[in-house]
Amino acid sequence: MDVRIDSLSPGAHGDLGTAVVIDVFRAFTTAAIALRNGADRIVMVDRLDEALALRDTGTCRFCMGERRGLKPDGFDFGNSPAEIGACDFSALSLAQTTSNGTRGIFRARRAKRIYAGALVTAKATADVIAARGDAPVTLVAMGEQDTARTPEDELCALYLQARLAGRQPPVAPVRQAILALSPRTDGIALATDDVDACLEIDSIPFAVRVDLEDGRPVARAETPQRKTI
Repeated sequence: MDVRIDSLSPGAHGDLGTAVVIDVFRAFTTAAIALRNGADRIVMVDRLDEALALRDTGTCRFCMGERRGLKPDGFDFGNSPAEIGACDFSALSLAQTTSNGTRGIFRARRAKRIYAGALVTAKATADVIAARGDAPVTLVAMGEQDTARTPEDELCALYLQARLAGRQPPVAPVRQAILALSPRTDGIALATDDVDACLEIDSIPFAVRVDLEDGRPVARAETPQRKTI
């Protein structure tokens, strides 16, 4: 399989077969946990006012996200997997906007298939992509603000690349390497419970698939349908 790795949101732009936009800390870990907790879909938007409007019109029940790492005014939840870890989102629609992850999803709109990647969904994402076989596969490590690569996203891309090659790399060294680098996002030190949630590697048994619906990227869970790799 033709698998390539790129970094920052320009890497998501172009005619791609399958794009995996990676944001480990914390956007797509949060999205995966929201879906695990029963959310029917997550509508990804670019602007804060658009997220609030989706909630106000009843299209979405809650808004979650961040700017500069912090929960925006008027939002129900920040960009925190730990904060929503015990929330029951059964059959609800959520709106999400973040500084890095959702921006990359918008850049990848020309791809044939789009996935929101994180370490928690890495194995399931590799299994789904391998089953579908839409090459090339571009793994985009989003980093921060289009200016800095981040170790957690780069390592997630390498881990996914190994999974897509049929290998089963040990998870402990990946986790240890990220912890050794003093996890931060947008210049803010992350809470320990958020870090722990983001580094539960391969813990979620589905990929986060993103499709365009009425012009908006909408994320849903996609479960592997064949023997896993």
